[in-house]
Amino acid sequence: MRIIDVREIAIKLNGRIANSLVNFTKHTVSLVALISDQVSEGKPIVGFGFNSIGRFAQSGILRERMLPRLAEAAPEELLSKNGAGFEAEIIANIAMKDEKPGGHGDRSGAVAALELATWDLNAKLLDEPAYKTIRNSFGVADLADSLPVYAAGGYYYPNDSAKRLSDELLDYQGKGYNSFKIKVGGEALREDMLRIEAAVAVAGKGSRVAIDANGCFDHQKALEMAVAIDPFELRWFEEPGDPLDFDLNRDLTENYNGSIATGENLFSLMEAINLMRFGGMRIDKDVFQMDPGLCYGITEYHRILKSLEEFGHRRKQCYPHGGHLINLHIALGLGLGGCEAYPEVFQPVGGYSDQCRLEDGKIAPSDAPGFGLEQKENLYPLLCDLVN
Repeated sequence: MRIIDVREIAIKLNGRIANSLVNFTKHTVSLVALISDQVSEGKPIVGFGFNSIGRFAQSGILRERMLPRLAEAAPEELLSKNGAGFEAEIIANIAMKDEKPGGHGDRSGAVAALELATWDLNAKLLDEPAYKTIRNSFGVADLADSLPVYAAGGYYYPNDSAKRLSDELLDYQGKGYNSFKIKVGGEALREDMLRIEAAVAVAGKGSRVAIDANGCFDHQKALEMAVAIDPFELRWFEEPGDPLDFDLNRDLTENYNGSIATGENLFSLMEAINLMRFGGMRIDKDVFQMDPGLCYGITEYHRILKSLEEFGHRRKQCYPHGGHLINLHIALGLGLGGCEAYPEVFQPVGGYSDQCRLEDGKIAPSDAPGFGLEQKENLYPLLCDLVN
């Protein structure tokens, strides 16, 4: 058994949306294929992965540094100990050969795309959904077949208005979502409060609405927003300031009654440890959003989970950033608190396939082998182009 080729393409994300700091019109994603010599129904079994949403493709890092390293490795070096699949950790380690510690950035997403594709390939070799492969690999006893989900939207659009936001959330509600996340920080506080009020009116109560500032606030503005939203008892206040400003984060946890959510822009175990050491994150209250597609893949993400638990936190406090099929399987496989969905944005990789089941605010993946990316109709042609 061997991997005969590794390929990557940069695909464009659809949509004219923005948050408080970033316009996503030109964003891309690295889509990776690990092509094996194993065959099913006359076709090679292929593992697919991508870095994550809301960043850029890492084509240069992959093609110039990491794919050549994998090509130089002996085929048997990539195999798992039982020879029934491929070792994701080894593939990640080879991709990182001669890389110095720190400086995670885009490099961590490039490795993650390869590492995640390995999990997709292994699950397909076992002919089972990826969440089952993940559970068995890490000894997770959780037998749930679905988990809580919220619809992430509420971005800033051209000709934006509170009514347009209400219409968007009503559409999500009609699809079966009962909790939402919206953006703040892109307008003055008064306008953002109108958006929050509109979202709460649709959701029915503040505990079903989270807000995300995408790290745009300085210390003073973060505290001002915290004071303004406190009466709403929102689900959480996400990334109020710079993700590495642990002093700001700790100050908010000491002065804001609601939950703080952060971690999306922390890309390694050590960064997560520093958040726990210095960021004031409260046990059973605040939310961790580290994203496997941004932090070297599932292997590193599992190390982060174990460290969280050593600090006294629970993995049920974890809701990974990135509302797509890969993180749905990871959240279900590792017994996390829930996941987000991008029902209408960041296509073709955002959101779930039609075969996923959404009931009573919970989402369940299909029984498709691997992550089930082939079941996304608008993504499937790109997968075919990559391997043909």
